[in-house]
Amino acid sequence: MALNSRICGMLGIDYPIVLAGMGGASVPRLAAAVSNAGGLGVLGAAACPPEQLRAWIRETRALTDRPFGVDTLLPASVRRGSAPQTGAAPADPRAVLADYQAFTRDFMEREGLEIVARDAGRDATEGAANGGAALFSKEFFEAQMEVVVEEKVPVYAAGLGNPGPWMDRLHANGTVVMAVVGKVKHALQVVESGIDVIVAQGHDGGGHNSPIGTISLIPQVVDAVGDRVPVLGAGGISDGRGVAAAFMLGAEGAWVGTAFLATEEAGIEDFQKEAIVDSGDADTVVSRSITGKPARMIRSKWADAWVAAGKEPLPMPYQSMIAGPVMASGIRAKRKDIIPGFAGQGMGLIHAVRPAAEVMRDLVADAERALGRAAGLR
Repeated sequence: MALNSRICGMLGIDYPIVLAGMGGASVPRLAAAVSNAGGLGVLGAAACPPEQLRAWIRETRALTDRPFGVDTLLPASVRRGSAPQTGAAPADPRAVLADYQAFTRDFMEREGLEIVARDAGRDATEGAANGGAALFSKEFFEAQMEVVVEEKVPVYAAGLGNPGPWMDRLHANGTVVMAVVGKVKHALQVVESGIDVIVAQGHDGGGHNSPIGTISLIPQVVDAVGDRVPVLGAGGISDGRGVAAAFMLGAEGAWVGTAFLATEEAGIEDFQKEAIVDSGDADTVVSRSITGKPARMIRSKWADAWVAAGKEPLPMPYQSMIAGPVMASGIRAKRKDIIPGFAGQGMGLIHAVRPAAEVMRDLVADAERALGRAAGLR
């Protein structure tokens, strides 16, 4: 059974498999490799300052003549002024920054981590962009979107939030607009904004995700939006059987992340790729300790420290300021126990670091095989 759906025509691709826009991992060489292999490569640009994003888009264009996308975040909590996420969070995060920064310093001292100077590499906490807008601020996101519009990218994906305010300008450029959702109500909201494709990502997925399990979320989103908008299934899909399962649940393709983390082209560190290969289904946790929003990651000492201390992470963007020094130092020291990275529960299916084209080939072949077997059960 050939793996095909209307997604292929909409996006101009051979197979309805889309690379998840994973920050730090879905870099130009990975996005281009996936596009060249017949899927849709998507740049994970959440933390890219605007000029870096522009450079990434142009680099990707130089590496592939196939369609590709850009993924950024548009969190409503930041647009509303960083409202706390739970009742336990401080009413004014700025008032407790000094206390939380002391928590970071104590953790780093206990773990033997050294402060990484800003000019020694990419700053994980603040980006000087658009006149010094802080990373993960309203101004930062808006500056990124101006680049997306100006560069007329083929596909834009909102990894978090509703791209409604930019829809008219994006569509005027011929950009296909996608949104990642974790609840039916969010799917209905983006449909009303004129979205072209919905990604229904369940709780199994890595990074920012849903409280609802993948196998429950996908069919409910499909039923809610009907034939108006095609749905990509996401969350814990790490092999062709998972892609086939998304189709069986009513999706018309798959948004795949973790399977492409352990590839030669992924932008994460080699020790983080090793952590994925070495880990299993039970080795992830959902934590707000890095960005301030719930995100699935490989369990680490940093995530555990917040639980042990009974400390409430701050809302976006403040938690990134607290976690940034630890992340930068952990990467510099290649500390797998400090910053192994984000990953979904399907990482137990990944056993080696391979070229992205090989991963794509197996996803397609195994999905076609699984769907063929299912058809034979009639």
